[in-house]
Amino acid sequence: MSAVETSGKILLDADALSRTLSRIAHEVIEANPDLGEVALVGIQTRGVPLAQRLARLIEERAGEAPALGAIDITFYRDDVSVRGGAAPRHAQPLVRATQLDFPLEGMTVVLVDDVLYTGRTIRAALDALIDFGRPKSIQLVVLVDRGHRELPIKADYVGKNLPTSMSESVQVHLSEVDGRDEVEIREA
Repeated sequence: MSAVETSGKILLDADALSRTLSRIAHEVIEANPDLGEVALVGIQTRGVPLAQRLARLIEERAGEAPALGAIDITFYRDDVSVRGGAAPRHAQPLVRATQLDFPLEGMTVVLVDDVLYTGRTIRAALDALIDFGRPKSIQLVVLVDRGHRELPIKADYVGKNLPTSMSESVQVHLSEVDGRDEVEIREA
């Protein structure tokens, strides 16, 4: 590992991350008595493995697995644009798969993401989700809420509230994507 990869302060190690997800799973179960009408939808990229982990934990604890899906928000983001056929000015995100193998109508959709910051990612996810149907309700799970909201968006379930400065960044590493489980804060 390079010095750059280890320069941050670890806020949640693998054990703390596991305990945090266990607590969130209990909260989702308590708030949603009919898990047959619940779907966990992870926002690509790290929201997807978090949703998968939560689905397993919910099934272990409640004996019933919620529906599971993934949503890509690339084309709904307000910072992605190519105008007039010209090349984009900034690097553009990679488009990933959306998988919603269940009807949204009548469902409580629990969107899952790693970090809540300005709220723009969640706004894009809401727009994308509504294009696939009209759920009964939408709830939000985030592993870390770091503040600095630009839109009126609030999570229903938060793993860790972490007030940050604008000069800091929060990095979530998950074994499914990064080979390790941890949350760290770094100076940008």
